[in-house]
Order: sequence, then C-alpha cells, then structure tokens
Amino acid sequence: MNEIFEEFQEFRKILCVCPCCGDLVRVSDLKLKVKGPSAPTWLDEYETMRRVIGEKIGRFEEKKHALKEKATEKGRKEAEKAINKAIPAVLKSLKLDPFDVKPILNPVDFVVFKGMTKKENEIDDILMLSKQVTNPQLNKIREQVKKAILSNMYEWQVARITEEGNITFE
Repeated sequence: MNEIFEEFQEFRKILCVCPCCGDLVRVSDLKLKVKGPSAPTWLDEYETMRRVIGEKIGRFEEKKHALKEKATEKGRKEAEKAINKAIPAVLKSLKLDPFDVKPILNPVDFVVFKGMTKKENEIDDILMLSKQVTNPQLNKIREQVKKAILSNMYEWQVARITEEGNITFE
C-alpha cells in the first residue's frame, strides 16, 4: 500500500503541457479518456517486435540441439572423407579409425589412440607410426623414444590450456 502512495507522489512531480490550452498539469491530475481505438505508437511496435523475436528465439532454441547434432554428424562424415583421401594407403591397410590418428610429425609422424572415438571412449592401445627415413639424426631420436618407452622411462602428464592461454597441469 505504501508503494502505491509513493508511486502516486512521484506522478505529482511529473508535469506536462496540455496540447489544447497550453496549461501545466500534473500527471496525477490527468483524467485520460480515449474515444475509439488509439493509434499505435513506436513503443507499441517495439514491444510487438520484441515479443515476435522472443518467440522466434524460443522456437530456434527448441530446434538448436537437433540442428547442432545433425551438423556435427555431417561435419564428421565430410572430415572422414577428407581424411581418407589424405591418409596413405599403408595406413588405410591398418584399418584404423581416422579420428583416432593424431599427427605429431616429429619425431614420430602419427600417434594413434585406438578406440578413442568409439562410444565407450575406451583407449585400447597407443601406437606410434612413422615412415622409414634415411635421416640419421631423426632415426637417432626415434631410437631414443623407443628406448624410453620400452624401459618405462617416461611420465604421462596432462596439461590443460585455457582460452586465455593459461596452462595447468593435472
């Protein structure tokens, strides 16, 4: 009740000019009457557009998830086609899921996380694939990598990089 009285008091502070006689009148003293329908104002049009846009956004939000899944599936199929064109025949003969293959290029060409993209997200095996080369320096590094793996002289660390570029280790 007190809020209504305060609002009324605020209306007493607002003054307007009568368009007919030019007198100053308080908004609280006005006795507004409208004969017939009033012409729409810019505010009416604005509120209508907001409501229409809000409804469209609501309908889009309902469809967004399905559209996103459909686009993801289509993108995966296109990526698989592109990957299959780019993968050498030797790798194709290994029958690996192309999404499990991650290019490293140096010192090994690819690391394969077998089973990573299956529905279970269960990695069965990790393979390192490299093309044979005659470069003695690269072959020496590859031998060192092989020796470190075979003798368990490595440590697995996970680093998370945020969008701001911060790195945290788990």
